[in-house]
Amino acid sequence: MKRRLLGVILSVTMAASLLAGCGSDNTTADAGNENAVGTESSKADADAGDAETTTISVAAIETAYGSEMWQEVAAAFTEETGIKVELTTDKKLEDVIGPSMQGGEYPDVIHLATGRDAALTEQFIKGNMIADITDVLSMKVPGEEVTVSDKLAGGFTETSLTNPYGDGKTYLAPMFYSPCGLFYNEGLLEEKGWEVPTTWDEMWELGDKAKAEGIYLFTYPTTGYFDAFFYALMYSVGGPEFFNKATNYEEGIWETPEAKTCFDIVAKLATYTNPITPAQANDQDFTQNQQLVLDNQAIFMPNGTWIVGEMAEAPRADGFKWGMTALPAVEAGGDGYSYTWFEQAWIPSGAEHQDAAKQFIAFLYSDKACEIFAKAGAIQPVLGIADKLEGDNVMFYSIYDNGAKAAMGNFAAFEAIPGVEVRTVFFDPVNSLVSGDMTEDEWIDGIISASDQMRANLK
Repeated sequence: MKRRLLGVILSVTMAASLLAGCGSDNTTADAGNENAVGTESSKADADAGDAETTTISVAAIETAYGSEMWQEVAAAFTEETGIKVELTTDKKLEDVIGPSMQGGEYPDVIHLATGRDAALTEQFIKGNMIADITDVLSMKVPGEEVTVSDKLAGGFTETSLTNPYGDGKTYLAPMFYSPCGLFYNEGLLEEKGWEVPTTWDEMWELGDKAKAEGIYLFTYPTTGYFDAFFYALMYSVGGPEFFNKATNYEEGIWETPEAKTCFDIVAKLATYTNPITPAQANDQDFTQNQQLVLDNQAIFMPNGTWIVGEMAEAPRADGFKWGMTALPAVEAGGDGYSYTWFEQAWIPSGAEHQDAAKQFIAFLYSDKACEIFAKAGAIQPVLGIADKLEGDNVMFYSIYDNGAKAAMGNFAAFEAIPGVEVRTVFFDPVNSLVSGDMTEDEWIDGIISASDQMRANLK
């Protein structure tokens, strides 16, 4: 049954990836070392009882952070534990690991976050095909005397992004985290004498000032970036209580005053959005929307800290300087929120070497691994990490020290419903709001209808 389901999943995934058309680099490396020697405690926990005869397969999505960091971490893990690693990294990871998984062969560890177009991780969640890794939290980090839970920052294993079934168990390990918010050219605002808005009323006032000078208030890379935006918006409008009810599709929640405020803000923001945005809001052209901010053709865009590396080589206006702010408060004195987005690593329930795979996940929070990741700009959610950062990251990761509140979590998982996904229901319609092909009421009606199905199929 699992293999038949996975065959359908991968057929859809591979078709979606072919349409994505992004550039791809494939890296497969054996990070093992025949002479590597690990600690006795680590070896004792290996699948076969002998770490040096164990080889695990690790598949990691290659993003703007690059693939070299994974090669270094895999080698460091082997040096520490004796467990060898066959590593695969690729920008189109779904395409690369798809055929073997369709044949019933799974990587032991997969680093692939939710929220991607192909939605492979979501499909594994819905198919109950991800292993329970709750015990990893109490494991000692290989080479250290502390447990994984001792190192993790608070809250990261108490969210639906890691505990998707609400059963008190952890299935996905929190990885590289990034405070999300509205990114902008601080140099432009300084030049114009414009203040960063702290409320949405101030945001609309700024939008009118900018429009008078031929500058749009807003753009977005793709509609997928509205997940972090909308989650933070729900928190700022109604707090955690409204967020939890909304993300669990409570009956009538989308007809409340809080929901109406959220919808009104997004709909109004659509009228202040650079009109070229929808045409470029896809996996091939999204950087052109980001370029609008660098060229002063739009002020704000929702994004995460990876944007700096992603656009490092892009041209930019004179005096450009990255700025980042939380979403404005609904009213003066209210709370502004910044969503904390993070990636996930997980073990397929069909993986062959699950015990050794758990050791690898535990090692991802070691000082050695965190240092390697941080050099590439990938920041692990461990305690005290911000004290070791420099440059723009100091500003980004101190956003919660500057008055913003952290928003975490996402929509609750539900059984697969043909044609119904969170992104297609809640976020993709923003393109049509901007283009004028959909009204706010039509968007709301679609959300209410789909939420009824999601609620009826909650896991």
